[in-house]
Amino acid sequence: MITGANSGLGLETARQLALLNETEKIFLACRNQSKATAAKNELEKETQRNIFEIVLMDVSSPESVRIAVQQLNEPIDALIMNAGGTGGKTPNKLTKEGVTQLFASNVIGHVVLVNELIRYNKLNNVALYASSEAVRGVKKMGMKPPQLNTSSVNEFVSVFNGSFFGNKFDAMEAYGYIKYSATLWMASQARKHPHIRFVSMSPGATSGTAVMNDLPPVQKFLFKYVGFPVLMPLMGMVHKVEKGAKRYVNGINDDSFKSGLFYASKANQVVGPVVEQSDLFPDLTNELIQDNAYEAIHHFIN
Repeated sequence: MITGANSGLGLETARQLALLNETEKIFLACRNQSKATAAKNELEKETQRNIFEIVLMDVSSPESVRIAVQQLNEPIDALIMNAGGTGGKTPNKLTKEGVTQLFASNVIGHVVLVNELIRYNKLNNVALYASSEAVRGVKKMGMKPPQLNTSSVNEFVSVFNGSFFGNKFDAMEAYGYIKYSATLWMASQARKHPHIRFVSMSPGATSGTAVMNDLPPVQKFLFKYVGFPVLMPLMGMVHKVEKGAKRYVNGINDDSFKSGLFYASKANQVVGPVVEQSDLFPDLTNELIQDNAYEAIHHFIN
């Protein structure tokens, strides 16, 4: 199952997996029926395989996720939590769960999805979360790693409801904190469910994704029309969607990617070979911080 499967990385991941003979079925988890149908038709035409099934699901809505899992009539071997982004036009707007739209679109539905799949014995082998190099920062891009004061449950709660950022909420900055929190949650899950492999994997700086469309106008222009197509290629800091999706495919199929760990590009890079990240950001392996993030997330989940 791939969330956000109708475009960009999700669509390309589905294509690559379908080209592997051992892939028997791919669930395309999408929130829009017409876009999902178009993606399914495109994939069937390109891969010449009729193995795709649409699952309607909005990962920013726990209720939508629960309904989707209840309607799933068979277990899945692998889950790729790809859906996300920068929270749309109002990333700091609170949902009915009390979290920012940015947090909801990247984390809350995925947490509920994993919980429900495990609850009903519908997840067999591996869960992969799409993390980001923003988790440990990229100095030459001006991206600082998350800087928490205490890493307490309450401080993580303040990140998720936006109060941590005060009146200076910046979606790009908050994005790093939220991906960091979800990566910690994955590590905590790995210890709670040792029979499932939980892998966090950054796709790297990938062209051809829809994430930039959610940014405010000025940031959108700078990233979409200046940064990604012009400056970042000159700096060797962007790769094609095929390479980003290949990281996901490798993450679920290669057991050398260990449970509870986070893999991304080397220090100060956003493309190239992936390495385990704890040497770059030791807090990632702190079990207390992992569990604090886990508890804070579940503060907002009934």
